[in-house]
Order: sequence, then C-alpha cells, then structure tokens
Amino acid sequence: MKNVTPVILSGGSGTRLWPLSRPLYPKQFLPLHSNNTLFQETALRLGGLDIAPPIIISNQEHRFIVAENMQKIGFEIKNIILEPVGRNTAPAIAVAALYALKNNDDAILLVLPADHVIEDVKAFENAVKLAADFAGKGHMVTFGIKPTHAHTGYGYIEAGNAIKGNQGSAFELVAFKEKPDLQTAESFVESGKYLWNSGMFCFKAKRFLEELEKYHPNIIEHAQDSLDNSQKDMDFVRLNKDDFVQCADISIDYAVMEHTKHGAVVSLAAGWNDIGSWDALWQVNNKDANHNAIKGDVIAHSTTNSFIHGTDKLVCTLGLDNTVIIDTQDALLVAHKDHVQNVKDIVAALKKENRKEAEHHRTVYRPWGHYDSICFGERDQVKRISVKPGAKLSLQKHFHRSEHWVVVKGTARVIRGEETLTLAENESVYLPLGTVHALENPGKIMLEIIEVQTGSYLGEDDIVRFEDLYGRA
Repeated sequence: MKNVTPVILSGGSGTRLWPLSRPLYPKQFLPLHSNNTLFQETALRLGGLDIAPPIIISNQEHRFIVAENMQKIGFEIKNIILEPVGRNTAPAIAVAALYALKNNDDAILLVLPADHVIEDVKAFENAVKLAADFAGKGHMVTFGIKPTHAHTGYGYIEAGNAIKGNQGSAFELVAFKEKPDLQTAESFVESGKYLWNSGMFCFKAKRFLEELEKYHPNIIEHAQDSLDNSQKDMDFVRLNKDDFVQCADISIDYAVMEHTKHGAVVSLAAGWNDIGSWDALWQVNNKDANHNAIKGDVIAHSTTNSFIHGTDKLVCTLGLDNTVIIDTQDALLVAHKDHVQNVKDIVAALKKENRKEAEHHRTVYRPWGHYDSICFGERDQVKRISVKPGAKLSLQKHFHRSEHWVVVKGTARVIRGEETLTLAENESVYLPLGTVHALENPGKIMLEIIEVQTGSYLGEDDIVRFEDLYGRA
C-alpha cells in the first residue's frame, strides 16, 4: 500500500447546491455532512491506510481554501497542483500520474473526487486495498456502488464475471451506461448486474498513461509540457496555461475507461453519496420525527419530509411537505424536492443576467481572511473585513474610491502613503482616493474592521497591487 498515492480532484462548478455552493466557494469546502468540509472528510478517511501523501488537483481560485482546509486537519501542505483552466478529469489525472512518477516509478493512483460522502470508512478501506491489489497486477479499476434504488441521476457500470482470487467483490468491467430513464434504471437494478458509477478509480500511473497514449496521446504531450513549464508558487505548483489549455476537455470515462481492455470494477457498499442535489443531502442527514433535515435557526410547524437550511436569520415554515428551503445572506431558494435537479437552470439564468449571486456569496474568502459586504448604495458600500493573525492585504491603491476604516476588534497596522499607523479598537483612519495603502494584522487574534467605501465606482477590479504576499501583484 505504500505505493498508493491518493489523487484528490477538487474541481466542480458549484451549481447543483446553489445558493449554498457557488463557483468561488463550491460544495467540497462546505460542512454539509459533519463539522468538517467534504474536502476534509475525503482527506481524513485516508488516515487508516498506510499510503503516500495525497496529490491535490485544484483550480487557482481555490488554492488558499484548499491549503487552509488541509492545515486545519493537520495535513502537511504540499503536492497542490493548480489548473489554470478546467479540462475535465482525464488531463487532471494525466498530470497527477506524471507528477507521481517523478517520486515513485511504481506509483499506484487512487483517484477520489473531493465532494463525496462515505459513511462506512472501514468498508471503503477494504475496497481500496482490494482495488490496489488488482491495480498492482495491471488492472484499471473503477469503484461501483451497489445501488439501493433505481436512481436516474447516476451513470451505471455493467459488471461481468467475477475476477478469480477475490471474495466476490471484483468483476470484469463490461460497459459504462449513461444516466438512464426510470424504466431503464429499474431494469438495471433488477438484473443485479449494474452498479452506480462513483467516479473513483485505482490503477498504476504507468498503466493509465499507457492506455491514454493509445486513445488521446496529445493529452499526455500537453500535460507533460504544462508540468515541465510549471512554476512553484509558495506551496503550489502552477501548471503552464499555454500548454495545459491545449489538452482535450474530456473525462477519464470517455478518454480511457470505456476503451481499455484491462478494466475491472470493485463493488463498494459504504453509504456512498455524491451529494449531487438537495434531495441527496436530505437523504444523508439526520432527520427529526417528521422526516425533516434541519440546520440553523428554524421553526418548522406542520412540515414534513423537507430540508431546511438557515444561515443568519430565523426561518419559519408552516404546512409544507417535500420542500427544500435554503437561506443564505444574499439569496433564498424554495423548491419542491422533485425539482431540485434543475437548480442549475436557476444558476444559468443568473449568469445570463450577470448576477453576482451566480458566482460568489456576500461573504468572500481571501488568503488573508474574508470580507462581508454588509450594504450597498449608489456611491457607497460598507464591508466587515476580517484579517487572520499575521496576515496582510496587498499594498494597493484605487482610482475611483476613498475608504474609511474603523477597528472593532484586534490591532491594525496600516500603511497610508509614507506613514505607518497602529490602530487599536475604536480607532479609525481615512484613506483618500489614490492613496497607496495596506492593512496588516500584527496581533494574535482576528482583526475585524468596518470599511466604508465612497466613490463613483466600487467594483473589486478597481485595484492596483504593488506588493502581495500571495502572488497576486
């Protein structure tokens, strides 16, 4: 098992669980099933396996969220590879395979999406050990989930004869099937020959690249170039954009697994769920006597079979059944559970109207902390800014706005032109339009300030960075 290197794929567009999940803060970074995020749970469930540290594939926007998620659960921050653009799973896994082979010529990859729930960790560990054994013998292994019902939202895998030398849990891989209609899904389940497609895989890095070379050799070429021409940035490896963008945008299923002659499927019964909809999240959460899954400050009267999530205000319901209610700081979703698969249509409409709610929350996370846009006016905006101990915002200036800062908690070190000021609680500073400035937290507790912006344009792109600790200058 020491040859096994996990590859955690932390991509995703953040649309299926809108408004809680959004592209700049998608579902893998949310504590949807426990006190840990789905990303953290993915990393933590590897703790019972004697395997190598994980390789993480993420996009550049999420790099500091990934690092902070790892840091909070005690993982060393390394092997974080940043994609400049999304190119689906085949190019991402190709980069991971090439990267792993630099350190271990016999590396076995365990490919895991970062946003799944697995209830039975011991069953997961046993399946991984079995898959790693078959991968070591040259098989391209995918994990199939034993279906509990005829689900139309999952792809299916047709399993063939059992492979000799196992306890009836590994089978020949016959075919992948697209998401079926209900009648077809029912026939799949009744036959006993089909498993849900989990999107998890295990194979030798060399075997994967050999198979990819047969069907999409250009992906290997451009993935290798993007890695060879990558840049080391703090704890991250930035792939070269000009090279990586030339990779075909294709999944591992289409690129390799549907064609390989070495396919195998390991059956997994471990309480798996990909949390692909609000209904799926309702299924895996604890429920009250009325079969409601409730989070936040909620009063539910005469309400049954519903998922209700409150964020920062009281949510009351009366006379509802089979309903999803998701309240966030800046958006409210009310939907029948039978229609939650179509939430992506709402997101598409928001994007068409260039609504900011399609991309990010009112609270926006940055490497130094976060800010909450409390209120907006035509020529003014108020934010609550929280800066982590030891963190510093970039040295910057604005062309169209002035700013007032009031410290409400902690200590602030402020650069204002040629001055350096230290502000305590209840002290303030004025930053005229065009003034070069920076904000730093020199203390040991979170710094919180209220920022009042005034000016003709208040967009986040009105910024010129001169110095930045996080590579954004």
